[in-house]
Amino acid sequence: MSEGLRLRRGPPRMAPAAPGGGRPIAVPDKPAVSTYAALDLGTNNCRLLIARPHGAGFRVIDSFSRIVRLGEGISATGRISEAAIDRTIAALAICRSKIDLRNANRLRLVATEACRQAANGEVFCARVVREAGIRLEVINRENEATLAMIGCTPLVDDEARGAILFDIGGGSTEVVRIERGADGRLRMRAWTSLPFGVVTLAECFGGREVSQQVYARMEAEVARHLAPFVARHGDALDGLHLIGTSGTVTTIAGIHLNLPRYDRRRVDGLWMENAEISATVGRLLGMSYAERADSHCIRRERADLVLPGCAILDAIRHAFPLPRLRIADRGLREGMLVEMMREDGALAAT
Repeated sequence: MSEGLRLRRGPPRMAPAAPGGGRPIAVPDKPAVSTYAALDLGTNNCRLLIARPHGAGFRVIDSFSRIVRLGEGISATGRISEAAIDRTIAALAICRSKIDLRNANRLRLVATEACRQAANGEVFCARVVREAGIRLEVINRENEATLAMIGCTPLVDDEARGAILFDIGGGSTEVVRIERGADGRLRMRAWTSLPFGVVTLAECFGGREVSQQVYARMEAEVARHLAPFVARHGDALDGLHLIGTSGTVTTIAGIHLNLPRYDRRRVDGLWMENAEISATVGRLLGMSYAERADSHCIRRERADLVLPGCAILDAIRHAFPLPRLRIADRGLREGMLVEMMREDGALAAT
């Protein structure tokens, strides 16, 4: 990452003189470097990063990710189910133990679309406090878009005028137009939040067996909701590229690279051309549910979600016909870490 480091240490504290007038003993200060934890509880996933400032960015010292499907069924019932609550609280209890184990003292623990939508969202959050010891902050869509941008801007090409960033979630999809100012800094020009993510789209149209016709209907529905944003902010695309952050785009990258198992080091920052994306989506459309479930880059937990995610991706790239997509295996958590470290002066603002 490109953020500059500004860490300061004072001189060591000195203990009182030893009995009998001996020299005072140097007692090391508590570490000047805070340990930061960022948790993102989405409609589909529960993800945690724990990190410390390091070099020009930060070093991850622990992490956790589990598919919990918190938002399963919300589109039909308007409520988080008891089964989803139990799965999620079990995952959050693991997160709490990791935060305690690493002595993280600077925390931001957020929840997104499922908790925004559900009629029992507040009841769920209160139960999480009691049973997992975690107090969730339910952030709004603009905050979600901003954090995704902060987390992903290091992947904007240095020569680009900006980028169209999109974050395909479980219950919503955020799209951000980023532009580079005359001073060289990247800023958000505009953003929107679409009421579709991979879980909600799968529940509306199905995700296990997806025909070409069903796929086209999914893409058309997303395009319909995206159209007003495109009409206002889809102009002058020269010098821009796409950046995608989500399980969908990282899965597409893994399939494109024919990885025997997912490898973040090869995926994060990868450039893909339009023809490569189209070919990979075509491969996925040609796979059965069982074949997708057997793929080490997809697995059973995401086998019914990857094609709805591809439909969202296709709607976005057809609305913004740019030749290149950069894959980001980063997003909200990294954005929260950077934001906290900047606030503390541990990273220089850019």
